[in-house]
Amino acid sequence: MLTVDFDRLGLVRGERLLDLGSGGGRHAFEAMRRGARVTALDYSASDLKDVAAVAGAMITSGEAAFEQWAGVVNADALDLPFPSNAFDRVIVSEVLEHVWDDERALTEIARVLRPGGRIAATVPTRWPERVSWALNWHYHDTPGGHVRVYRQHELELKLERAGFFLRGSHHAHAFHSPYWWLKCAYGLDNTEAAPVRRYHDFLCTLIEHNPRWARVTERALNPVLGKSVVLYGEKVAPTMAKWGKRSLG
Repeated sequence: MLTVDFDRLGLVRGERLLDLGSGGGRHAFEAMRRGARVTALDYSASDLKDVAAVAGAMITSGEAAFEQWAGVVNADALDLPFPSNAFDRVIVSEVLEHVWDDERALTEIARVLRPGGRIAATVPTRWPERVSWALNWHYHDTPGGHVRVYRQHELELKLERAGFFLRGSHHAHAFHSPYWWLKCAYGLDNTEAAPVRRYHDFLCTLIEHNPRWARVTERALNPVLGKSVVLYGEKVAPTMAKWGKRSLG
C-alpha cells in the first residue's frame, strides 16, 4: 500500500533515493523494484532489521539487483549522517507529524538532496486527524505519538522555506480514515473489538485483491476523506522556492 505516487516523484532508474522514516519499508521496496539505489533510514532499529531482511530476500529472488540496495541507517531526521547533495530523491512519509522540529528536518532533507532533486512528503490530512485526536488522547499524547496537526498550507510554507519549489499535491487512503476512527473509539490497543477487526479484514482484502471498484471509489473519496496528503517539491535556490505554488497556478 503506497502513499507516494512514484510517477509524480519522477523517479528514474539508477537514481539514489532516501526513504526517511522508512518504517516497514513499503516505499523503499517499490523504489528498488523501479531500479533506484535505495537507502532506508529510521529511528527504530527493529524496523530496520525487518527492512534489511526483506530487501535481502528481494535480491536473492532476483526481484531487485544487489546494486539497488544501499543499506539501512539508524539515525535521527534532525541530523542526517550524509554529505550534502547525496540523493536524487527523498521520501518522508508519515514522519513529520512525529517530529518536534519539523522545519529542521526539512532543512536537513534539502541539504542532502542535490539541486533539482525531488521530495515527496506525506502527513495526515487535517480534518480526519482532528477527529482521531478528539476521540482518543492516546493517539497523540504518548511517546512516539503525533505532535501536531497540519493544515496543508502550513506544510507548503515550510517546504518553501526549506528551499523547495512546490510540484503539486494529492490526497490518499480515504478508506483508512474510518479505520483509525474506529481504533480511537474502541481503544488503540483493542484489536479484538468486532467493528475494528471487521474493518481491518475489509482493508486487507482491498489491499490483497485491489478491485477496480475500490480503486475508483477511493479515488473519488480521497479529496474529502483521504487519510494522508502528499506534497511534491523540487530543490531550488531559496529565492525561487516561494514562487512555486504561485507559478503552478
